Amino acid sequence: MPDTRFLHRLSDLPAAAWDALHDGGNPFVCHAFLAGLEEHGCLRPEWGWRPRHFTLWDGDNLIAAIPGYLKDNSHGEFVFDHAWANAYARHGRDYYPKWLGAVPYSPVTGPRLLARGDTDRAALLEALRNEVDRMGWSSAHINFHTGAEDAAFGPDWLLRQDIQFQWHNPGNWYCFDDFLAAMNHKHRKNIRQERSKLARSGVTYRIVHGDEASADDLQAMHGFYLQTFAEYGNSPALTLPFLRHLAQALPRQLVIFLAEQDGAPVAGALCLRGGDTLYGRYWGGATLPGLHFETCYYQGIEYCLREGVARFEPGAQGEHKLARGFLPQTVRSRHWIAAPDFAGALAGWCGQEREDVARYAQALATHSPFKAEAE
Repeated sequence: MPDTRFLHRLSDLPAAAWDALHDGGNPFVCHAFLAGLEEHGCLRPEWGWRPRHFTLWDGDNLIAAIPGYLKDNSHGEFVFDHAWANAYARHGRDYYPKWLGAVPYSPVTGPRLLARGDTDRAALLEALRNEVDRMGWSSAHINFHTGAEDAAFGPDWLLRQDIQFQWHNPGNWYCFDDFLAAMNHKHRKNIRQERSKLARSGVTYRIVHGDEASADDLQAMHGFYLQTFAEYGNSPALTLPFLRHLAQALPRQLVIFLAEQDGAPVAGALCLRGGDTLYGRYWGGATLPGLHFETCYYQGIEYCLREGVARFEPGAQGEHKLARGFLPQTVRSRHWIAAPDFAGALAGWCGQEREDVARYAQALATHSPFKAEAE
């Protein structure tokens, strides 16, 4: 029988052992990203993030793993289960702590069951259920896993779905004009007007990868990030040392879009690049008309077209993205509930939620910005 271990620090495990379990196409599950969060002050116990990476071993050989955390709240997860926690409280039960398999603060789809094959994935999930039950935790959750991992989950893992807006190149767009040509007249005109208005303000763009970013570039981007969180009254998690770490550890996967006016940076967007996907993560900047859309969306689309990147995921939520060429895509999460009575009640709740999400997706499809023949 394989052995199981919860790792409290990913740095206790050699990077090569962890990274051998995935194909390297998703930067958020690599050892450098996850260990960097821990080592550079991004995961604070008072924010409810305690590393408990679940691992499966054959002797001294790591054969499967899930990046995981013991959670005392649901902060920074993007799969909202506050109603579940309230239901537990109303019945005099504790929902927290719960175990979460996810990437902190990152609602991006990617592999979560890191293993070389389906047999090891199935064994990993069975062992996880047993350990969560043994520890007396209320539940186990795995957020934003890939569709390819669906088959590993049995019926006792409740399925939740949601909608994100993503840009996909159908394969015949080679420049921004190709992308615009696929749109109907109204949306094409609106985008051109947004871009031209910003261009008349004198804003230009400089795109730097991690190994091209200067200390001032990283400082500016982190300042924009702090500004955005301050404007919304939220606590920023990512530290400047972590950003510096990404620039060194993931030199070509870190991509920063810097908007400049009169030679000074006025806005920035922080992205990570995977095998075939650009992931938009954070932005901040001035309040110039069109600056947000250009920095967060149009510059990223142009980058993907220029670099041959097929997909652009600019983050969670935001129906305004639809008019700018980002179409609705279904994302998923799985949930194992230890208490049978709650598991039964939540199964019906999840089923109703999936129906609601499906209707929402159908409604959104009627508002596509693309010509009928391009859909």
